[in-house]
Formats: sequence, structure tokens, C-alpha cells
Amino acid sequence: MSITTILTSLDNLGKLHRSLLRIAHDKTAVIKSGDMEGLDQLLKEEQSHLAAILQMEGLRQREVAHYLTDQGRSVPANPTIADLLKTTPEADKQSLVEARDRLLHAIHDLKWQNDLNQKLTYQSLQFVNLSLDMVRPRPDSTNYSKTEISGQKVSKEQVSFDSQA
Repeated sequence: MSITTILTSLDNLGKLHRSLLRIAHDKTAVIKSGDMEGLDQLLKEEQSHLAAILQMEGLRQREVAHYLTDQGRSVPANPTIADLLKTTPEADKQSLVEARDRLLHAIHDLKWQNDLNQKLTYQSLQFVNLSLDMVRPRPDSTNYSKTEISGQKVSKEQVSFDSQA
């Protein structure tokens, strides 16, 4: 097995992550506009992208494991590009490092955008809760007087028994 198949897998992973980043940018706009149907559609697209990324990542791991096996190296449970870089010739290392860095950059941008979307969603939820609190009637609060707190409850009822009768 050659490095080119692994590089192709890394490039495909990068494309999928950049496409997921585009969806994350679209989600930001949809969250800001409050379009719930659009958000639902984007979430479905996101799920299909995540499934494709998981499938492509599995393929990449199998390709790295196959390459390491062909080189006579031991294969870890989850082979990484770092494991591969230890065994590849110097001529192939540069292209692997560049492909890895492009993928890491796309993942970093995606993480930042998802954090922003999470904060926007949280703020929207806070606004909805604030609006609901303003509309809902509040129950009468039960306050206690000083005498009730100290245990000296004063009765306001008048005694209607006349002892001189």
C-alpha cells in the first residue's frame, strides 16, 4: 500500500470537514434569524456529514494499519498519522504533514464555529425564558412578619366572651 491512498483519505476528510464548516456557518445565520425549519434541515445535513466522516475515518485507520503492517511495524488499536510519520520515508513525510495540518486547521475552525453556535443557542434560550417569565403570572409571595419569624404570633381576633355577664 502506498502513501497516496492515505493522502487521498486525508484530503477527503478535509473536504468533509470543510463542508461541515459551511453547514456550521449556515447554522449561525439560521440561529440569528430564528428559522427553526431551516435549522432542522441543517441538523439533518450535519448528521449525514458526520456519518460520512466516521466512515471515512474508519477507512483512513484501516489504510494506515495496512501500510504499517506492510512495513513490518506493529499496529496500535487506533492508528494515527503520528504513528505513520514515524515509519514513512522523508520524501513522503512533507506531504503527510501538510495534509494533516490542513485537516487540523479545518477541525479547529469547525470547533470555533460550533462553540459560537452553542453560545448563540444558549442566548436564544435565555431570551425565550426571560420572555416567558415576563408573560407568566407570578404567584403571590408569602412573606412573614417579624413577629411570626420570632415565634410570637399575634392574634388579630377579638375575644367575644364577657366575663361579667
